[in-house]
Parts: sequence; structure tokens; C-alpha cells
Amino acid sequence: MTQNSLYDWPAFTELARFTTLADWVRFCASQMERAECFYGHGFSQPWQEARHLVVRGLQLDWHVPDSALAAVLLETERALLYRLIEDRCVNKIPTAYLLEEAWFFNEPFRVDNTVLIPRSPIGELISNRFAPWLTSEPTHLLDLCTGSGCLGIAMARTFPGAHVDVSDLSPDALNIAIENIGLKDLDYQIDAYEGDLFDALPTRRYDLIISNPPYVDAEDIDQMPAEFLHEPRMGLAAGDDGLDLVRKILAQAPDYLTADGWLICEVGNSAAALIAAFPEVAFEWPDFSQGGHGVLVVASAELQKNAARFR
Repeated sequence: MTQNSLYDWPAFTELARFTTLADWVRFCASQMERAECFYGHGFSQPWQEARHLVVRGLQLDWHVPDSALAAVLLETERALLYRLIEDRCVNKIPTAYLLEEAWFFNEPFRVDNTVLIPRSPIGELISNRFAPWLTSEPTHLLDLCTGSGCLGIAMARTFPGAHVDVSDLSPDALNIAIENIGLKDLDYQIDAYEGDLFDALPTRRYDLIISNPPYVDAEDIDQMPAEFLHEPRMGLAAGDDGLDLVRKILAQAPDYLTADGWLICEVGNSAAALIAAFPEVAFEWPDFSQGGHGVLVVASAELQKNAARFR
């Protein structure tokens, strides 16, 4: 029995007959189910995540064909996979942190446990070019609480003629964002700022501000699956009702939006608390075809009209 394990984790010597990629994908998927792993960081079911962990754990291409699963592994490769799968199942470390890589918006991003694992449904809104809210090509865009920088980078990909600013309070997170911006060769289009919400930003008005801030309330933060405990708490926890940061964003955003600009902010399960706190505000709540919920869309004019309420 491995320390901290909730089930009987097999010894490496018991797995001598597992020689192929397929053997290890099957083993990984089975063990994740036995360990009652949570699939909430980019994967919806164990086989998908197991295949990804095994393939990328061995530095193979993302899109390796299924025929490659018959390949026989070296003992050193099997030992590496054993350790990765043990960390996933016994210690509940998310696959993205084990690989230091996450897939978002059809490309890989560098991640570590100083940033949240990319998974925001705002990505679907970016894919749709923020229709129907944006009706013309934007010139300035902001990704507030950027973390890994994935949303800001996705906006830069979608609107190559726009300038994108990204901001985060955590210097460690911002370093990851800057690294990703450099890896994507987008330094010319994206500027990164370290500060509390809008504090470090230049004097500028944005056509659109997006944010995936901390929004988990006090009740939910202590009931989250073990996988989430590996993510930075400052990127999740946001007070009793989950709205500590969101209230500040709503209050300050009008000073940084153009007259016809928009704020898009993910609030997740705290949406009910937000609606209860501000029933007079005309928030819009998009539906998502690829999963996700709790993302508000609100016009700059609506924020201005309700400025006193937010303060």
C-alpha cells in the first residue's frame, strides 16, 4: 500500500507483462476509475485522459495514431509511466501539472501549479469572435487575472489586428503567461502587467475586457475534489459568496471600457449569488455548446448606469 493511497496500488514488479502503449493506457484508465479520480481539467472520461497522459508522458505527438499503441516500451519508459500514473491516481495530481502542459484553443500551453489549468468556457466565446456583442473589429482587448495567459493569447490569435493586454497579481503566474506569449511569438501583440486587477495597466480604454477571476465561495472551496487542491488557492477562493473580486471588477471596469465596450467575466457557481446581489443589472448569460456555465456579459453603459450599486 502506497502512503496516502486509498486503495491497493500495485507494485511495479506486478506489471512486468504490461509491455505496450496500449497496456499502459488501459492500466492508467482502470486505475483512475479505481482511485475515483475527478475528470475536470480538460478531460471528460478516463480513457481520453489516460491516452493523453501516456502518449505525452513519453513525449510523443499529440495526434499519434492508434496503430502506435501496439509499440513495445523500454523498461525505463514503463518506469516513467508507472510514476506518472501513481501521481495521478494516488496523489490526485492533474495530468496537466504532471506534464507541465495543457491543451486549450487547439494548441498547447505551458503550465505549472502556480496557474490554474486552462478550461474556461470563455474560449468558446472567443472562437465565435464574441458574437453578437462585438460588432466591429476591436483595437484593444484586456485579459484580467490572466493566469497562464491562455485567454489573452486566444484573443490575439482571433483578432490579429488588435493589441492585447494581460494582467495578474501573481508574479509566478505572470511569468508563465510571459513564457507562453514568447513561445507563441506574440510579444509584438501582447503586453503583460503585474498588479492587482487594473492597478498596473496603462491609461487606455478597451473594446472588450474578459476575466476568469477567483470566484469559488467559502462553502465550495472546502468541498472541491482533491485534484483542485493542487491548483493555487489564490486563483480559486473569493470570499463567503465567491464575489470578492467580481464586485471590484464590476465597479472598476467602466473606467477602462470604451462607451460601447463589453465586460465578460466567469463567475461559475457564484452566478446565483451575483444575481441575488444585483437583481436590477441586465447581465446576459450565454449558453455553451461545449460545456460550461456562469459567464456574464454586460455592456459598458449598463455598468455605468449601476456604478453606485457596485461601489
